Amino acid sequence: MARWSPIERNLRAIHGPVLAGVDEVGRGPLAGPVVACALVMPADQRAIAGVNDSKQLTPEVRRALALRIRERATAIGLGAASVREIDQLNIYHATVLAMQRALRQLERRLGQTPHHVLVDGKSLRTLGHVHTAVVKGDSKCYGIACASIVAKVTRDRLMHTLALRYPVYAWERNAGYGTAVHREALAQHGLTAHHRRSFCLDEQPSLF
Repeated sequence: MARWSPIERNLRAIHGPVLAGVDEVGRGPLAGPVVACALVMPADQRAIAGVNDSKQLTPEVRRALALRIRERATAIGLGAASVREIDQLNIYHATVLAMQRALRQLERRLGQTPHHVLVDGKSLRTLGHVHTAVVKGDSKCYGIACASIVAKVTRDRLMHTLALRYPVYAWERNAGYGTAVHREALAQHGLTAHHRRSFCLDEQPSLF
């Protein structure tokens, strides 16, 4: 992604230069929180070379880009919803909650409300911010792609830390997703406090 998208340029022209990009990671795993990032990249600077949908990048490239994004961003907010909140609310509402928390932190660090918010995916009725939603926005819009990279690196680091306490699940490699190794460990060792019970019921009904 070599430049700001026409979508972003048009939104800044209409609403103002402080455009927040928002994305989340971790909707699908069996373990760990869902993590969201909201950030504002300076409108007067060129896009960072190599920024793209975080899923299309290697871990090494993601980590390097996340450092550059953090150095350049006007402000960054991070938010998460816990495993308990995912089980209580469902993953959709927990994802919205994580985004709301990221936006609140962003606003505190900015000292203002963004002029407009750009989110990946479909419109979110309960987000609480006027926003534009772009399906596959993490591969189309620079600000969303930056948010996806920071969110992904943040969540991966958390799962690496948890893997030190629960090594049999190989979270340092699968980030909590339902790989064969992870499912086998679930069958042999059962659930931890970091597993989403509502997700694992479908994967391993014998655990309940």
